[in-house]
Amino acid sequence: MTDDAPAPDLRASDADRERVAEVLRDALAEGRLDMEEFQERLDATYQARTYGELAPITRDLPASGATVAPAVSMTKDPAAGGGWADRIVGGDDSGTSTWAVAVMSGFQRKGRWTAPRRFNCLAFWGGGEIDLREANFADREIVVNAVAIMGGIDVIVPPGVEVVVRGVGIMGGFDHREEGVPAEPGAPRVIVTGLAFWGGVGVQRKLPRAERERLREERRREKQALKEERRREHLEHAEEQRREHLDSAERHRRELEESRRLHDPLNLHGPHRQHERRPEDG
Repeated sequence: MTDDAPAPDLRASDADRERVAEVLRDALAEGRLDMEEFQERLDATYQARTYGELAPITRDLPASGATVAPAVSMTKDPAAGGGWADRIVGGDDSGTSTWAVAVMSGFQRKGRWTAPRRFNCLAFWGGGEIDLREANFADREIVVNAVAIMGGIDVIVPPGVEVVVRGVGIMGGFDHREEGVPAEPGAPRVIVTGLAFWGGVGVQRKLPRAERERLREERRREKQALKEERRREHLEHAEEQRREHLDSAERHRRELEESRRLHDPLNLHGPHRQHERRPEDG
């Protein structure tokens, strides 16, 4: 900790907790944590109130794409925008990979990679997957030139990206279902072109893995909260029935006492009546 950093007992914000949760989701996806460890640390993250409680949660985990353990920031720097402008790298970046070939086999391009301005791929008696959900983009418009011959290629894009399909199918086809979906401001355009001969090129729109995990976690928490609410209502109902039963028993006892007083004004049959004199008493 630097000298000008706030103390660990400084209160953490929701954004701080979400940044730690993001590191945990990446660790789960990379196999560094199993589901039980992930759930335990995630629960601790959302229950944390200070930086000192947050810091140990990711102390033994690397940050995304890094090899050193991240520390929770003790300074209130402005949060990164996280929008499309941060993912379109521009400049002379030609991308992490510019081509892929699968002959009676398969290929994948997924995770955190930089999609080039033009990506060429071929699948012959095989299959390929080009996943752009977590990718950066070398330009605002990229072209995926896909050739599928007796094979298949899937292009997966995140929500908000504009898709244009220009491929030609011969006894095969290109998937046009994602065309016409409005793009988000600043989002890139993905043009899918090429040839499908006795094969197919599919285009799917899916949420990124971290977002899916976040939504799954939200649903889990909602279900847990609903379960706790139902349990609380059940306990309240049971307690109400118990009180009603006790009240009913008390009323019944009082009615019996009142009935006994009416039919036994001298309390001859009461618990404190004198014992009858028996002959053997002398």
